[in-house]
Parts: sequence; structure tokens; C-alpha cells
Amino acid sequence: MPNEIQSFDIVVLGGGTGGYGAAFRAGQLGLKVALVDDNPTGLGGTCLHIGCIPTKAMLASAELLDHMRHSSEFGISAADVKPDPEAIAKRRNQIVSRLVKGVTGLAKKNKVEYIVGRGKLEGPQQVRVTTTDADGASTGELILKAKDVILATGSRVKSLPGLVPDGKHIVTSDDVLRSAHIPASIIVVGAGAVGVEFASYYDDMGAEVTVLEYLPGLVPLEDGEVQKEMARAFKKRGIKVITSARFDPSSVKADDSGVSLMVSPEGKEPTELRAEQLLVATGRAANVEDVGLETTRAVVERGTVVVDGQMRTADPHLYAVGDVAGGLWLAHVATHEGIAAVHAIAGEEAVEIDYVKMPRATYSRPQVASIGLTSEQCAERGIKTKVGKMPMLAVGKAIIEGDTTGFVKVIADAETDELLGVHMIGHHVTELIAESSTAMLLEATAWEVGDAVHPHPTLSEAMGEAAMAVEGKSINF
Repeated sequence: MPNEIQSFDIVVLGGGTGGYGAAFRAGQLGLKVALVDDNPTGLGGTCLHIGCIPTKAMLASAELLDHMRHSSEFGISAADVKPDPEAIAKRRNQIVSRLVKGVTGLAKKNKVEYIVGRGKLEGPQQVRVTTTDADGASTGELILKAKDVILATGSRVKSLPGLVPDGKHIVTSDDVLRSAHIPASIIVVGAGAVGVEFASYYDDMGAEVTVLEYLPGLVPLEDGEVQKEMARAFKKRGIKVITSARFDPSSVKADDSGVSLMVSPEGKEPTELRAEQLLVATGRAANVEDVGLETTRAVVERGTVVVDGQMRTADPHLYAVGDVAGGLWLAHVATHEGIAAVHAIAGEEAVEIDYVKMPRATYSRPQVASIGLTSEQCAERGIKTKVGKMPMLAVGKAIIEGDTTGFVKVIADAETDELLGVHMIGHHVTELIAESSTAMLLEATAWEVGDAVHPHPTLSEAMGEAAMAVEGKSINF
């Protein structure tokens, strides 16, 4: 029996935030669109199923646990507080299930043809799909023809060469997010967002935590002052941190007694570390293999697909968004890349992706949020700056909340007062960074941000005060 052939304006391959964001916007613009994804449980991709959402659900439980342990400081007695890992995992899974159903239901609302199956490019304007049932078993094949195709196949966890996860003693974030187990001790390899979030979680759950980072600081992509503040906060919590860490991944030993390795800061004698588990949090690899890219003119460099500012590949009818296209490997960035690609396809006014103006958020305790250039990047580019800082210690709402860790730092151009970067570390700062995103989109100056009224008492006052501090005119510090 010949394969069924269907025609569309756009076919989107991959149902993560970049893929469904693109598909939904295409539907809203009146385009005929198909969305292909191989997860039989529903849309959402890595972020929703085994990434952002389940991780943050666990971290919310950890934060509440920490708050309850300090309840006496608020005049509340909550004796013998302890976590229930099974209940935490159950709540995590319920949240994921609810959101998956919600996002999947939006496909119909946006008039998107949602096809469950494994898709593969056959040239830039055709996708062959092996359809699957609820158990992932093959049910047939479809050929989808399109005027344009958007590749959004996402990424997967990766390890270090020679370090092979076994799902028991050497684990990845995927393993953790399918489990309720809390090890007595754990070594976290990698101190980017994923590493510090899981280090924070396991510490709150009562595990003995050691963090290894190859680079000189925690959250190494963040502003230098933020890196130092995170190190202080982790040290205060009792989390052991080894930066500039050197060890041979292939020498890691794992058996029924746990994991052991020899490690040291660069240039020093190694010592042995032992723990029940080792978590590999060393980044992700884009899914560029076995998706049919070889049948197109698209170019893959350093493991990701090369695109222009509107997410167009070297093949004019093929676009790539999300992790597969490199850039910033963040869910909200992928969504906006997908939207930009669709508007380019629809022939609307060009929306160029500017990664400098993309906000970033890390949900450890303390949280980190940032946008724009760091002080170090400004110096590298020869940009003269002026800086304002507001410590959370001087913010009334932070004192009320019982957590005065961290600060807000605003970087502005010394000549034009243009907002160049905002860097935050502290209690719930991930909720504060959106103001800076709006300000940078509107090309606001630091003084304009400071002149905007920030209600009292709120954590947002830290942003207003830091912006005024750029000119040395902070009111409350």
C-alpha cells in the first residue's frame, strides 16, 4: 500500500517549546501546519518532560523544606520536619502530566495537525514520518510535503569522554527526574545551571554534596561577582566545592559500594573522593543525527545547525530552532526562535534574534537571573561602564522573607547610560529579571529604570535602587 501523502504550508519536526511555539504561531497566522513529535505521552519536549518543569517542581519542595526548618525565626513552631522523596516525586510527575495535557490540547485550539511519530527529512521540503501508538509501536508511514520545514529536534544529555552513566551509581539529570531516590552522598560534575540546581536540591534533602567544576567558578557563564556570591552561599550551606577541578573521567570507579575518583584543583596533588552517586551535569548534545540533514544543504558546525538571525539554514526552505540550532539552550529562547522563524516564513517584518537580550535563570538556592553583558564581557569589548549595586541585605522585603543573600547589579554604558546588563543573585530573583528584559527591548537607560516606580515593600525595589545607584543616587543604600 503506498504511503499517504499530505501537504502543508509548514511542517515542524519536534514538539518541544521551540517546535510547538512555532507551530502554534503558524496556526494563529492562518497557515496549514503539521507538528511531528515522537513522544507518545504528549507535547513539551525535554523542558516539560525531563527538564525545566520537573526540576523546578523538586526545587520548590526543597525551598519549602528549608523555609520550614527556619520557621521558628518567623514565630512558627514546625518540629521534626523531614522530606518525603516519594511524595515529592509524585507531585513532580502530577505537575508534568497536567502541563503536558494542557500544551497538547493547545494544538487543536491553534488548528495544528499533531502527528505522533518519528520524522526524518527527505530534502528541505519533505518529512517521512513513522507513526506510532501510545506504546511507541510503529503503526505506518506518512509523507508530509511542505513549503517550509522547521527542525526542532532538541538535545540530549551528554557525558565526559570515558565516563559512562549506568543509571544507578553514575547518573544524569534524566535518571534523577525519573527517580525518587535521595543518595546519602553525591558528587555533582559540572557547576552550570543544571549542576548547581541539583546540588542545591540534594543538599536540602540531606545528602552530602560535593561539586566539581573544570572552570574557576560556579555558574561560570555568569558575571564574576555572581560566581563569587554563589560560592560563598554554597560554602555557608556546607556544600563542598572544588573549582578548576581536574580528574580522569575514565578512572572513575563504580561498584555496589558507590563511586570513587581521584580529583584535585589544577596544579595540586589529587585526593580521593567517594560518594554513593555521581551526577554528570556537563551539558547537552544537539540531536542532529538521524534526522535527514544530509539530504539538505544545511550546515552543521560544532554539533549544531548553522542559522541566520531568522533561524534560516543554508537551505532557504529549512529552518532550525531551539537546542539543535545552538544559541542559548533555554526553553524560552527556543520559543522565540520558533516564533521568529514562522514570521520570516510568513513574510512579515523580520524579527532578528538577539541573544544578548535573552534573560537567563537558574533556580538553585540562591537563585540567579541575568540578561545582557557581564562586567568581564564589557571589559573584553572595550566598553566603558558605570555600575550600580543593591545588596538584598538592604531590601526590606528580603529581610521580611528571611533571606538577604545576594544583590542586584546594573551595568550601564558610561557615556550613553544605555542598559548593558543586569545580574541578580538571591531570593526569587528569577521573578525579577523580566523587567530588565522589557527595559532592554525598549532600549531604556539605567536612569529610566530607576525612575520607574517600584512598589514598597517588594523585592523589585532592589532593581530600582541598583539602577539609581549607577549614578550614585540610591535612596536606601
